[in-house]
Amino acid sequence: MQEYNVSEVEKKWQKVWADKKVFKAQKDLSKEKYYILVMLPYPSGNLHMGHVRNYSIGDVFARYNRMTGKNVIHPMGWDAFGLPAENAAIKHNIAPEKWTKQNIARMREQLKMLGISYDWDRELATCDVEYYKWNQWIFLEMYKKGLVFRKKSNVNWCPSCKTVLANEQVSEGQCWRCHSNVEQKELEQWFIKITQYADELLEGHKLLSGWPEQVLSMQKNWIGKSHGAQMKFDIAGSDKKLEIFTTRPDTIFGVTFMVVSPEHPMLKEFKSQIKNWDEVEKYINASSLKSNIERSSSKEKTGVKLDGVSIINPATGKNVPLFVADYVLMGYGTGAIMAVPAHDQRDWEFAKKYGVEIIPVITSKDEDITKSAYEGEGTMVNSGQFNGISSQDARVKMPLWVEEQGWGKRTTNYKLREWLISRQRCWGTPIPMVHCDKCGIVPVDEKDLPVILPTDVKFTNDGKSPLQSDEKFVNTTCPKCGGPAKRETDTMDTFVDSSWYFIRYTDAHNDKACFDKEEANYWMPVDQYVGGIEHACMHLIYSRFWHKVLRDMGLIKSDEPFMNLLTQGMVTLGGSAMSKSKGNIVSPDEIVSKYGADTARLFILFAAPPEKQLDWSSDGVEGCWRFINRVWRLQELVNTKSSVPATDKAKQDLLRAMHVCIKKVSEDISVKHQFNTAISAVMELVNAMYTYKHHSNDDGLSKQVYETIVLLLSPFTPHLCEEIWSLLGHNDCVSVAQWPKYDEKYIKQDTIEIPVQVNGKLKGKVSIDVTADEQTVKNIVLNDEKLKLIFEGKNIIKFIYVKNKIINVVVK
Repeated sequence: MQEYNVSEVEKKWQKVWADKKVFKAQKDLSKEKYYILVMLPYPSGNLHMGHVRNYSIGDVFARYNRMTGKNVIHPMGWDAFGLPAENAAIKHNIAPEKWTKQNIARMREQLKMLGISYDWDRELATCDVEYYKWNQWIFLEMYKKGLVFRKKSNVNWCPSCKTVLANEQVSEGQCWRCHSNVEQKELEQWFIKITQYADELLEGHKLLSGWPEQVLSMQKNWIGKSHGAQMKFDIAGSDKKLEIFTTRPDTIFGVTFMVVSPEHPMLKEFKSQIKNWDEVEKYINASSLKSNIERSSSKEKTGVKLDGVSIINPATGKNVPLFVADYVLMGYGTGAIMAVPAHDQRDWEFAKKYGVEIIPVITSKDEDITKSAYEGEGTMVNSGQFNGISSQDARVKMPLWVEEQGWGKRTTNYKLREWLISRQRCWGTPIPMVHCDKCGIVPVDEKDLPVILPTDVKFTNDGKSPLQSDEKFVNTTCPKCGGPAKRETDTMDTFVDSSWYFIRYTDAHNDKACFDKEEANYWMPVDQYVGGIEHACMHLIYSRFWHKVLRDMGLIKSDEPFMNLLTQGMVTLGGSAMSKSKGNIVSPDEIVSKYGADTARLFILFAAPPEKQLDWSSDGVEGCWRFINRVWRLQELVNTKSSVPATDKAKQDLLRAMHVCIKKVSEDISVKHQFNTAISAVMELVNAMYTYKHHSNDDGLSKQVYETIVLLLSPFTPHLCEEIWSLLGHNDCVSVAQWPKYDEKYIKQDTIEIPVQVNGKLKGKVSIDVTADEQTVKNIVLNDEKLKLIFEGKNIIKFIYVKNKIINVVVK
């Protein structure tokens, strides 16, 4: 038969899909909707195999659910603002817009080459004014509701990228993009009050049973809800107080020192009383060069004692020393802590290092504070009237006592900080605010949106926004008084762009609103989201927050944007993550050119479960290419009539194999998401077809099984399956054909063949009734003609029967 011309076939069907708009999604209330979405990519210029894996995973969900009769929406777009475009502009003297649009065109071509079933009519790019206009509109609506504010703040500053980073964008003290060491810098910044939704972000986890527990745990830790008390300690010799938050007011009698952050305002306020100010100031300056993450994660805690300033422990009346230490962060709590070294290991290590007294207030037989802090439960000691009660009781009674004494009040605190969205970059959404000498900061009037980003700015590398040098952009009139004013030159964090794009897809080209409510409420929430676990504490928190804000604005009904989440593993080469800098990249173009898109898709889906790491293998790719050709050649075998008619048993066995395969593939895709085992099941059915001896002499069964193979494989290798489906005489695309259904009556077996091991070695097989008890099975084995010869002259020491699986006989 004719060889499989992969290039010709794949181009043919890609054109058919495009011309017929096979994957176009439209609202249809008569059907169950299914929204499948893969996190939108940054248009860096070329797809890598990690992209191929993500989009192939998403396409399996889309194609399977489309074939099961659901109304599927499967859109694609581009997270198109961001720093790399500006870096390219500086390096290659090319406008960010031009660089970005070129990359989008290239990557769009590659995605179409892979045969991903996108509704391209819904394509969007976040750098298009039609999109970022609505970023600005939503920003202004948040401003009206008091969710947006501006303040001076210590921020994470990347000296290489010359911009501010959110806490989530700092990893181990380094910039998440360029890996430069992050510094602290004080700037006027725009913030969004994400903390107002902290409790709801935690409560919403109850709705997310389809999310990995690891992601939910990471979010819980990042939000960091804790119950405790806000307390005020007198500063000795002053009428001032030092305010702290603690989760353990029950240990107040054990406070032997206190610590403030290097940024704490009391340091400058008490500068004249701090006798070793030069030493303290040097420490403050050194701390400013470290990121918050670096400071809090460092194993060795450093600090400087403030000579001349001490704090009064209200419970004991004793003066305790005050330190400045960079492991205390100004952004969490009050920027000051009480230290109980007997019962906190970090405080214990600090106290040992600086010679501070350690007083236990909880005792237990397991306690030995000479060796380490005791952090368990026990009995209260050295705690006044609370001596002798259990530490559990103390956690209930002592916070109430603290309130009665007027030292503090019970409260709840969070690690989650307000969302810093200011960026000193050009290639982002302009913040729609103006600065007027007369009126102050004034929002742009809604009728004047969008504030359009200029595309001809001059790029520098001095840490200032390039927009500041564009007089046409900067100089404007005040919306309030009509006088001269200056535009805000900071742009929005690009995580704003990706915080609601999934709703915009439902009505991607609406120029009257950010989206139509009816369209959005029909399609939302996303039924299956696919993306990397590295976004757990950035995009996946921001987008959940943004969605809830839009809900509270009356624009959307659903409480959560993504009902199910699959976090795919990375693709490696030789055990290392693929990287341009390492030179270990495998280009999809090379694979598609040699083997076709279906081979690339099949390998990437077959080589490992979706959530696991996948190591690239050329041999594995070759094996998948051979399998595709094996499926192609099977049509000749099926169409050639065998001279041997099929027996009822032969037909029954093949029919059973087909229904077992349908069930396995259906469950592995829809429930288990184990595409590798689904493909393996189809491979087994293909093997069964090659060993079957009755093709076209079996009342049409072999053709039915072959068609089933094509249907089951179509989410994985769509081009191949479309071509075979057409050659089998079907007029409609296999992409919209009905998914096969299994029947349990064909799967259920009355008899099965199971292996028999003698002294651990396979010696034969016996056919037994699936309901047979052990004694019946034993009789069958002992009376089997071949096995009797092995048992002859030997004693049976043990007979082990694992029901319907294996028999093991021990003889001597």
